[in-house]
Amino acid sequence: MDDWETRPIPRVRADDEPARASRGRHTAGRAHDSTGPEARVPGDRDPARRRRAAEEPSGHTGHGHGHGPATPASAPVRKLLAFLVSPFALAAVIGMVLLFPTGDGPQGVGSGQEPVLGTVTAAEAGPCQFGGEPGAEPSPDQCLTVTVKMTDGQAPGSEIRTAVPLEPSTPRFAVGDDVVLSYGGGDPLSGGSYQLVDFQRGTPLAVLAILFAAAVLVLGRWQGLKALTGLALTFAVLLLFVLPAILGGENPLLVAIAGAGVIMFAVLYLTHGFSARTTTAVLGTMVSLALIGVLSAVFAAVSRLTGLDEETANLVGALGTGIDTRGLLLAGIVIGALGVLDDVTVTQTSAVWELRAANPTLTWRELYAAGLRIGRDHVSSAVNTLVMAYAGAALPVLLYSSLSDVSLGALLGSQSIAQEIVRTLVGSIGLVAAVPVTTALAALVAVRED
Repeated sequence: MDDWETRPIPRVRADDEPARASRGRHTAGRAHDSTGPEARVPGDRDPARRRRAAEEPSGHTGHGHGHGPATPASAPVRKLLAFLVSPFALAAVIGMVLLFPTGDGPQGVGSGQEPVLGTVTAAEAGPCQFGGEPGAEPSPDQCLTVTVKMTDGQAPGSEIRTAVPLEPSTPRFAVGDDVVLSYGGGDPLSGGSYQLVDFQRGTPLAVLAILFAAAVLVLGRWQGLKALTGLALTFAVLLLFVLPAILGGENPLLVAIAGAGVIMFAVLYLTHGFSARTTTAVLGTMVSLALIGVLSAVFAAVSRLTGLDEETANLVGALGTGIDTRGLLLAGIVIGALGVLDDVTVTQTSAVWELRAANPTLTWRELYAAGLRIGRDHVSSAVNTLVMAYAGAALPVLLYSSLSDVSLGALLGSQSIAQEIVRTLVGSIGLVAAVPVTTALAALVAVRED
């Protein structure tokens, strides 16, 4: 007989079935409910981690924080934010309408000079000849006699010869270069009517712009497309409003404030959407930008900055009319600081919202303290970036000034250097102030989400 025939058969009492079923359902329920107070992660022996998991709310409410857009703010908060922002948005639009140029503007810049495109077909170094023509009176100075075949202008397809002095400040042209000539009138076939001024750079710049747009779209996708649209709007405001309005005689600072306001509202809401988070970033940007405007105006007046550097003086001479050069300096400070401020304020609001999503139990003070710790690292790098950007733009002036036989104090106090110092330090103060201001606003709004 087999062994299985000799084993006793277990007997199950009928009255045990309900108890066993109840225990099974209870065990299954506990195994399924992993969010309740008794939930434990398999293999997790850390008491603090188990305690934090036990304190989280049950169900799917606490699951998935940080995935997708932030929870909308409550209705009172949205109304308050709209009440705070709407007057400034309306003022920016009205200012742009009132200051928008309606006339033709000055016509003196570049008058009498027509750009002509061409290609260098021959280049030969030798004594300078007046007019660049063969047989002309020679000169002891050395020049590069260049033959250019014109592709447009008064005589397309024709070749002219013109001389370029061989000096350290003049570019070096070679055969095959696509160049730009300046035609001042006269015989269109005579080299004396033209001046070789620059290279053509349209094709490489277009290729670089395409590469930039492709990189933004590949990485950012839909968000990158919105960023490129915002960039196009920025250039449209600058080229169609800010520059013509200043050239038309309007106050440069008022024009810059109106243009910066329109750019800020349009770009931030277009790129990041209409939300309490974006509105908070807008408020932080406005407060910081107002601080930069006030400080730049005060210190420009106290330092007696006129804004008349070499480029501005040439502009005033070309316009032939008066222009507020100090206001032009302040306008440049405001517009230049706007881009960096947008980066700081958007980053701070995003950091606060992510902290709130990760731990909804944080109070306003805790959110502010955590966001401020993140902001300290960000603002240190942003200030250094701003200083390096301004120093790079003013590098030729710095090099030229360092060669002059003057003391360091006189060098730093000169018009060209002093205005860059004011521009850099005022912008940095605005960046530093943007971190606590934006973080405090973001923490106040974030804790009042539904």
